[in-house]
Amino acid sequence: MSYVLIGIALVIILFLCYGAVPTVLIRVFEWGIVKRIHTKEMALTFDDGPNPKYTPQLLDLLKKYHIKATFFVVGSNVKKYPEIIKRMADEGHTIGIHSFDHISSWILSPSQLKKQLEMTEKAITECTGEKVSFYRPPWGHFNLFTLWVSKKYTKIMWSSIFGDWKVAKAKNGLLEELRVYAKEGAIFVLHDNGDTLGAEEEAPGYMIRNLEIFLEESKQRNIQFITLKELERDL
Repeated sequence: MSYVLIGIALVIILFLCYGAVPTVLIRVFEWGIVKRIHTKEMALTFDDGPNPKYTPQLLDLLKKYHIKATFFVVGSNVKKYPEIIKRMADEGHTIGIHSFDHISSWILSPSQLKKQLEMTEKAITECTGEKVSFYRPPWGHFNLFTLWVSKKYTKIMWSSIFGDWKVAKAKNGLLEELRVYAKEGAIFVLHDNGDTLGAEEEAPGYMIRNLEIFLEESKQRNIQFITLKELERDL
């Protein structure tokens, strides 16, 4: 029995050393990642899309306020909805890699992670013809090899994340937090797809409603937004 417990303990330790510990260290010490931009503007970023219902609504909203954003997309969704990706590119938004199947890096081998990146990049470039420069891992999870495997990309994290993948938060509380954390150099991450693990399908609708209020207020306050593509050489 003791050997079984020892074995379980070793598996847990290895798992933590492979995924959780590197994630904490990379995020705390900001090794190889970007959490803020060094400008007077802010960056709006969106994860997990495209979604056939909510992403077009979001693009309409951004177009209304003449805002360019950055979308970290899921490759399998890109394959399903290439017309949305083409629209993103045509309207001047930056498109980066999230993953192909929205899988945590904690359970991927280096070769599996590389494949997720390559498949997603290929899906994006087939739609847009543009170079893919940015990567954000699902849930912000890194493993021991992520920085090496993804070295060709700039790893973008965030200064503020809001839990807007849940209806309760997207509906109540999101707007106030957007207001509080709206500062020069901030990178906001929001979610335009509620079909991923742990998310709720209707949450993006509430996010978009509150984002519209925030963008209208930002216009009055002269808050400016920038897409990461415009900062590529400085990141």
